[in-house]
Amino acid sequence: MWKPACRLPANARRGRIGRPWGSSERRSFSRSPGILSRQPPTSGHAARAQVEQEKRRKEKEKAILNAQHSVVDGHNIKWTETERIVYAGATLPGEKKDTTLPFPASYSPQYVEACWYQWWEKKGFFSPELHSSLPHAVDQSFSMCIPPPNVTGSLHLGHALTVAIQDALVRWRRMQGHKVLWVPGCDHAGIATQSVVERRLLWERGRRRQDYSREEFLQEVWNWKNEKGDEIYHQLRKLGASLDWSRACFTMDPDFSSAVTEAFVRLCDSGLVYRSEGLVNWSCALGSAISDIEVDMLELRGRTLLSIPGYEQKVEFGSMVTFSYPLEGQDGEISVSTTRPETMMGDVAIAVHPDDPRYQALHGRECRHPFTGRLMPVVTDTVVDMSVGTGAVKVTPAHDQTDFLLSQRHSLPRITVIGEDGTMTSSCGPWLEGVKRFEARERVLEALVEKQMFKGKMEHPMALPVCSRSGDVIEPLLKKQWFLRCGEMAKKAVQAVDDGELELIPHLHHKTWRNWLSSISDWCISRQLWWGHQIPAYRVSFPGSTDADTEQWVWGKSEAEASERAAAKFGVTPDAITLTRDPDVLDTWFSSALFPFAMLGWPQKTADLQQFYPNSLLETGSDLIFFWVARMVMLGTELTGQLPFRQVLLHSLVRDKHGRKMSKSLGNVIDPLDVISGVSLQRLQEKVKEGNLDPRETAVAMEAQRRDFPSGIPECGTDALRFALCSYKAQGEDISLSVSQVLSSRHFCNKMWQTVRFALGVLEPRDVELLLLAETVPVSSVDRWLCSRMYSTVQQCERGFENYDLLSVTSALYSFWVHNLCDVYLECIKPLLGQQGAETAEQRVTARSVLFHCLTITLSLLAPFMPFLTEELWQRLQPHAGGKSAVVTSLCLQPYPRSSQLTHWYFPQEEADFPFVQDVIRVARTLRSQCCMTKAKPDMWVVCAPNQAEVLLQYSSAVQILSRISRLHLHCPEGCGTTPSALQAPPLPYTGAVGVVDHTCKVHLSVQGNVGTDKQSAQLSQRRQKLLSKLEQLQSRTRMPHYAERVPQRVRQETENRITALEEELKDIDDQQQMLHRLREQDS
Repeated sequence: MWKPACRLPANARRGRIGRPWGSSERRSFSRSPGILSRQPPTSGHAARAQVEQEKRRKEKEKAILNAQHSVVDGHNIKWTETERIVYAGATLPGEKKDTTLPFPASYSPQYVEACWYQWWEKKGFFSPELHSSLPHAVDQSFSMCIPPPNVTGSLHLGHALTVAIQDALVRWRRMQGHKVLWVPGCDHAGIATQSVVERRLLWERGRRRQDYSREEFLQEVWNWKNEKGDEIYHQLRKLGASLDWSRACFTMDPDFSSAVTEAFVRLCDSGLVYRSEGLVNWSCALGSAISDIEVDMLELRGRTLLSIPGYEQKVEFGSMVTFSYPLEGQDGEISVSTTRPETMMGDVAIAVHPDDPRYQALHGRECRHPFTGRLMPVVTDTVVDMSVGTGAVKVTPAHDQTDFLLSQRHSLPRITVIGEDGTMTSSCGPWLEGVKRFEARERVLEALVEKQMFKGKMEHPMALPVCSRSGDVIEPLLKKQWFLRCGEMAKKAVQAVDDGELELIPHLHHKTWRNWLSSISDWCISRQLWWGHQIPAYRVSFPGSTDADTEQWVWGKSEAEASERAAAKFGVTPDAITLTRDPDVLDTWFSSALFPFAMLGWPQKTADLQQFYPNSLLETGSDLIFFWVARMVMLGTELTGQLPFRQVLLHSLVRDKHGRKMSKSLGNVIDPLDVISGVSLQRLQEKVKEGNLDPRETAVAMEAQRRDFPSGIPECGTDALRFALCSYKAQGEDISLSVSQVLSSRHFCNKMWQTVRFALGVLEPRDVELLLLAETVPVSSVDRWLCSRMYSTVQQCERGFENYDLLSVTSALYSFWVHNLCDVYLECIKPLLGQQGAETAEQRVTARSVLFHCLTITLSLLAPFMPFLTEELWQRLQPHAGGKSAVVTSLCLQPYPRSSQLTHWYFPQEEADFPFVQDVIRVARTLRSQCCMTKAKPDMWVVCAPNQAEVLLQYSSAVQILSRISRLHLHCPEGCGTTPSALQAPPLPYTGAVGVVDHTCKVHLSVQGNVGTDKQSAQLSQRRQKLLSKLEQLQSRTRMPHYAERVPQRVRQETENRITALEEELKDIDDQQQMLHRLREQDS
């Protein structure tokens, strides 16, 4: 069911399933755009949109093929192969990993991910039954189903995004103490699975499906499913998905099949399912109707030759033919245009607009068909667009959706001229009967020329509907099918959103939801396949009856029940009737729409159904909002009386780094396992060749791979992939995923590994026990600042998870670990932890306790995103907690950190002050770099306001360590207010480097001798030019007319402060340039 789709499906645009923008239908199938459009004003826009879409596609291809190999949007993947460390512990499958083994020197995903998942699964950590044993359990439940992927497929990065988001939410709720149920499932994927097995049988045994009985073929499908069907589940486990595998659900399982039968029978009984004649998407190559999602729209800019299954020569598309029909009983003719001249054999009328002056005299007249002799009336209908083409259009009801609707309004016959096998029917006459449809096209054109009715041919942009499974051109065929009435159910679905009972997140989808469901059509739910849920409907016949055309149908959960219903309906005994079951199966989307409640045992009133239905949340890709989400809402409400879920979280679609949709047809799909384990460029290219792509698409895909992955894809690991996927803004614009982003997350994993490795070293020996979290009260300014940052980070995580804003959560955690914990705190406490004196013993205990608790808290916060790495590191840290170790054995069952537990760590003043300290350190480091200082530790003077001096005094130790200076001197200029009494600094140096922090603070660094004066001078000159440009921009704003009246006072003040700071820094640069000049003169 998870089919990557970044487009609107074919029939969605044509109105087959109720899309409001059906105007492109004319281009898709027959005539010039808009002639029979239900929305004529948009036809020109649709044509331009298709041209623009094709233009953008060509531009992207050209950019890929023509760009230099050395540049990839400025973001080449730079990496070197590192040693792969393998876990060598004697751990049996399902046993807990041995974390007492020596801590490896570097991070290795293969080492980290070993053993953990098997242990989690064997222990039942993902089962809701474990909830009652949790000390922090709360009386709340959380349930969700995974969008069941197709049993035929393998996961791609779009699936990995879904899994990463869903598992993060599930693990978060479980750690909060909720009773969590996340059900895995797999979709039987009727058309896809049947196609795969048919190809396999033809390749291996040379036999077609028709060479088997239905029962024999279905057994072959089950054999294939049992052999290959677990691949998806293996990938989900590899991604770390914490699913309850004891409840795994396959849509063809007996219980699920019973639920499908129950649903069909109930819907029939309520009158919502009915049988009628209608047009379907027919794949002649497959011999079946297919669903809208399985129709690709191939955009053609003009005349194009395409390879079509069953044809030795390529077939021409993208051309429009004009020919005429002679009027009956008078001289004259009417010209019409079409892209499908072979369908003229099924024409039954000519349609014109009633107000078109060109045809006023022809209303009610008739034309004579030149080949069949059929008389065709000239009918009037306002749906015809007078401005397009000749203003007259041929009507072929049996092979065009709009014509079919028109035929209903005008009581026109429907003549099928193309059969299920793609050949012309007997209705065309002996000269065409049995001829393939596209070969018949050429014969018809030759015959029109011969009769002097051919008027011309021209190139014509069009959208050609193609079967995604076979590559065959879709043929609209008129067939009797089972349909589901959607009107009333759709109204309830719209009302649920309008009333707030159902929330779509983000809310931008509300309008689209309302528009689509407000104009929905009835849903054709039958498919001409063998693999799937055979429709539980039976045709009733009576012995001796000769009326073969009249259909009488009954339905039932079994043939016996259907027989009883038929007997009661017709007032006869069961022996007096014969039942023949419909050979068709139900659309795969029908069974998928039942998943939220059928997976819980519906229609039986199981304990799971009572406790976990409705589901708490549905999370899926925004491309499935109509095909799956809307149908679940409609059928769930209808069959259970309740909405299937309360919230729908829709994430964006994943595109490649060039902005192209990830599609097998483009060859740019990336297997998440290749990102996790690494893959060579050679293997990537082999996969493209195995895809049977168009030669041009193959060339583009392989060139993109050579540019993007010249050395292949490095081993990034599951945790890095999941963290990277959750670090994008998933709600809104599409995600252009680059593997370099995943590699950056792998570097973060290594940072975490090295941090804990350092911590384990400083936590030894264990002679002094660490303080409990509640007892750990930070004393030093840096301790207080870090603890307060920890408190604020926990708050950010709480808000982010509650709002489903995972980007804010991952950003907060990355920033805390890298920028707060590693860049600042660890560097500040290293000298302290290296001391042995009794006078600093208490400080060391506090620092070690703060470090330990910050690590364990942050690992718990990261656990929903990085389950393997956090488990490994957390388990390594636990022995240092002594007797105060957690009761539970796994991090995934630890309580999720709450800010309410850390209120004693909240110091808002320290958090407000420290950014200024960091700015001073940043300027100092910049000056060191400009002066080419590597080992030297100069004195530093800071000229600042008294309140700033107070802050720097408070953090003087951190400033000295992080700025790498020997002494810090503070100066407060006269007239700045009260000067701290602690300031007793020597005068400012005559020579030195100067940097500006803000308009009230400067940093002076003493420079001894000629230390890289030429380089420093060049850097200062470059800096001066940048500052002059910024200064001119700010000053130009202040010279704008009415600046003082229109710009708020606060903004004006900020601008003035920035101008003052820039002017001060420019003055300092000039002073430094003069100083450097003097130094060079002294040396000379």
